Amino acid sequence: MDVQCYPISTVPGTTALLRDFLDPSAAADPALLRRWYPTEPFGFDWTKQAPELTPEHRDRLTALLLEEAARFGASPAARENIEQIRNGASAVVTGQQVALFGGPLLTLLKAATAIRKAQDATTRTGRPHVPIFWLASEDHDLAEVDQAAFPVKSEIETLTLGVETGRPLPVGGLRVGNNSDAGRARLEATLDRAGELIGWGPVADLLRECYAAEQGTTLAVAFGKLLTAIFSEFGLIVMDACSRGFHELGAPVLRAAIERAAALETALLTRSDELTRSGYHAQVLVTPGHSLLFLLDAETGARLPLRRTPDAHWKAGARSYSTADLLAILDSAPERLSPNALLRPVFQDAILPTAAYIAGPAEIAYFAQSAVVYETLLCRVTPVLPRLSATLVEPALAKVMGSHELDLPQLWAEKTPEALALRLGARAMPIELKRKLSAAGNALDAELGALTEYMTAMSSELGRAAGVSANKMRYQMNRLRRMAASFEVQREASLRKHANALMLNLFPEGHLQERLIAGVYFLARYGDGLPKLLVENAGQECPGHRVLYL
Repeated sequence: MDVQCYPISTVPGTTALLRDFLDPSAAADPALLRRWYPTEPFGFDWTKQAPELTPEHRDRLTALLLEEAARFGASPAARENIEQIRNGASAVVTGQQVALFGGPLLTLLKAATAIRKAQDATTRTGRPHVPIFWLASEDHDLAEVDQAAFPVKSEIETLTLGVETGRPLPVGGLRVGNNSDAGRARLEATLDRAGELIGWGPVADLLRECYAAEQGTTLAVAFGKLLTAIFSEFGLIVMDACSRGFHELGAPVLRAAIERAAALETALLTRSDELTRSGYHAQVLVTPGHSLLFLLDAETGARLPLRRTPDAHWKAGARSYSTADLLAILDSAPERLSPNALLRPVFQDAILPTAAYIAGPAEIAYFAQSAVVYETLLCRVTPVLPRLSATLVEPALAKVMGSHELDLPQLWAEKTPEALALRLGARAMPIELKRKLSAAGNALDAELGALTEYMTAMSSELGRAAGVSANKMRYQMNRLRRMAASFEVQREASLRKHANALMLNLFPEGHLQERLIAGVYFLARYGDGLPKLLVENAGQECPGHRVLYL
């Protein structure tokens, strides 16, 4: 199998913050980056940190994880890793929202990276490190998780369960059959269609087993079962931390977020300003009155953001709470309080013995802000490491790319199938036509350049007019090139077909493949070998984007 690595700067949509995080030497102020991210993203200094938890905490955590293992049908390897936590192991943690059918490929890339980094850390230090996948089941953005996308002939087909709530409920607890005959029928139809798209076989059977409505399965349980099964060989620990038990373990962080809200707000506003003044972006908008917490409404179950009012009270929806009210809720029903994106990693690391967190691009940006929350509440900052970023190229597509001498950055640069087809058409033109177009273009550029320079020397106004006219002539020359390329595309139908297939599978709808196409699509095509392949390639030899030619 061929593997290529491309710099992150070539990847579309990459932010300045991510580029400089991955290569601090290129940053305007590397010392500033190191303040936000104390650990090298491609080093192993993080393995020297062994998070300390009391034996009592580890015992309670182990008991809760074993309950999760029973819910998700964990393998003996996963149960053994859970017992390792009781005995003092550190964890390499990652997480993701509980998207339908496991969500896009990036879910598998995150899990594979956590597994690989845990393996590497164990080998390097001799101290056990175990991989943990944290289900972000308390999020309430249902539209974002109720979808799974598959390439079909000439388009992307997105499957949904059509779950409806009418209010912002935590998505993990929603039933996959929506507790109705219509919902169960929709689930059955969606599973049937998924089977048609990926091909009937073991993966289609696994989806049906994990998303069985008759068992009252929730989105979180179905996602947890699926991920547990996919990486069963590697002992991946999967956990849903929405229960009272986990919230009791993390309650000190939730309490501090209530009691120290003003100090946290000030620190976050300062960090956001620091980011923007340095030419970066603040991933989460922090405004005065901002809170790091959500509250589940006792009557409706809706997950509502908590905001601080000028009179030192709190509001969630139409209701007001005092600080004492929130602390009382935390004592009696801690599961009603949940962290936002900036507090969640800190809450997580108060519960788990986290040595490092495996993050995607958005999460890496979160950590630049979350660092001040870590420092305030835990007096330390968990190291953040980048997940494997990869595009999988199947043999038929690789053959097409080879025939046109295309690489992935060239494909990304074209952005649309139409633009890529023109590129292929230009390459397919007869050599003599290419020579004539090139000669004409070069001659035109040379003559227009000389003429513009001469007229500018006569008069600046004449020079400006000459420049405008020259640009119009160059535009017409480029239009002639496009027309010639378009003629080749029309004459050779396979060019458009190739362009459509490449874009559909490798840059679908202008998105990275890993961010859109469902991971189970590739799992169905490559079986048990795919998780092993991803784990093998999830080291940090490539500080950018990997292309795996399958």
